[in-house]
Amino acid sequence: MISFTTVQSENDLLGILDLQQANLESNISEEELKQEGFVTVQHDFDLLSAMNDPYPHVIAKDEDEVIAYTLVMLPSFGNAIPVLVPMFEQINSMIFEDEKLAEAKYFVMGQVCIAKGYRGRGIFSGLYEKMKVEMGSDFDYVITEIAARNTRSLRAHEKLGFVVLKTYVDTNGEEWLVVLLKI
Repeated sequence: MISFTTVQSENDLLGILDLQQANLESNISEEELKQEGFVTVQHDFDLLSAMNDPYPHVIAKDEDEVIAYTLVMLPSFGNAIPVLVPMFEQINSMIFEDEKLAEAKYFVMGQVCIAKGYRGRGIFSGLYEKMKVEMGSDFDYVITEIAARNTRSLRAHEKLGFVVLKTYVDTNGEEWLVVLLKI
């Protein structure tokens, strides 16, 4: 039975890290990358734990096993991961519906991942529904960025109602789409 919850223990954090390792772009084949999607950022335990406070990450579990996650990343972590600094710079320079996002109540969904055997079963939308419940009273928006070549992730976010705010190319030539969802 799959349940949607928040990180409650060190084991939950370790489960996220295991799932992340299995789906890092550098750890999967080119074919799998194109078909299944990938995650870009590798977190360490201390950073993942620090990001978990005061708003815990949302996870899906099959009994005691973490089978999916969405990471909650507050703007205060904007400089903690060098590869994400450009995203925060982009977000903080944008206006959405006449509101400067730098002044808005938003958080970044720092990464989403679902274990291979559980994809296509509604878990993606379940994670976001749980995230809305957990975060909706304190925030207006969830924002993230997706590599343009990660077409599976782009389609999944689009289906949930995320809108593209901006497309940009980073210094490594990677094209990114900054997307937002009202919560």
